[in-house]
Amino acid sequence: EVVRPILETSGLVAGQDFHLAFSPERIDPGNQLYGVRNTPKIVGGLTAACATAAAAFYGKFVERVVQAKGTREAEMAKLLENTYRHVNIALVNEMAVFCNELDIDLWDAIDCAATKPFGFQAFRPGPGVGGHCIPIDPNYLSYKVRSLGYPFRFVELAQEINDRMPRYVAERAQQLLNREGRALKGAKVLLLGVTYKADIADQRESPARPVARRLAHLGADLTFHDPYVNHWHVDGTEVPAASGDLTTALQGADLAIVLTDHAVYDPAILTAHARLLFDTRGRTRDIRDENAELL
Repeated sequence: EVVRPILETSGLVAGQDFHLAFSPERIDPGNQLYGVRNTPKIVGGLTAACATAAAAFYGKFVERVVQAKGTREAEMAKLLENTYRHVNIALVNEMAVFCNELDIDLWDAIDCAATKPFGFQAFRPGPGVGGHCIPIDPNYLSYKVRSLGYPFRFVELAQEINDRMPRYVAERAQQLLNREGRALKGAKVLLLGVTYKADIADQRESPARPVARRLAHLGADLTFHDPYVNHWHVDGTEVPAASGDLTTALQGADLAIVLTDHAVYDPAILTAHARLLFDTRGRTRDIRDENAELL
């Protein structure tokens, strides 16, 4: 719909004068087990010959090439993968909200459910979704579906749930400080991890930004700590990096909020040195500490 008309302005015809194929990316940043070579590569060609040529190209450096029926099916496979994650993350995020009200440890419930050897895949809650795929790509599909005259309700509902998680995180932070007799306004709040995913430097669509925006609006005195980010801005305003090492940063904050589960955030260090800890990523779920609370 986009590339073919541009290429054919040359007077050449796709599928006759040149091969045209589509292959969605399947890169998982920070994944130490799966990379380009050992992740199956989907290829969809405009014609059978196009698919064969593209598959031969990718077959030179990818262990397994999977041929889709066509270019549209290849792209839909990618959208399905991202929508699947988007919807299931929204499911556990919504469950996290009401499980807190019911005093149910959702993290433990998920771990228990994950012992089932079939029919279940564990997804865990968090402060929102980030990156360029999950919060973005399904909305392209939703837009396309709306052009047919009806909504893609699962995607739109998932977007609504995941988009409101940063506000919920700020509300919970406020409640935690209130419990300790502190107001959020003027409190020193340390944000731990501002990238969208653990152990990478990518900040695209990170939920840390809307969390910081909400906390700042409520009057919190913000600092951040992230081993992969030196300077961080929210809406054009620089959020200062915490001074000193992680231990010093934790001890100097009224409240620390884990937003990204970087490996450097050792659960024992977090619980030993934070005055008050709000863990939105489950780093400390195996440690019982009265000053630490899970999402």
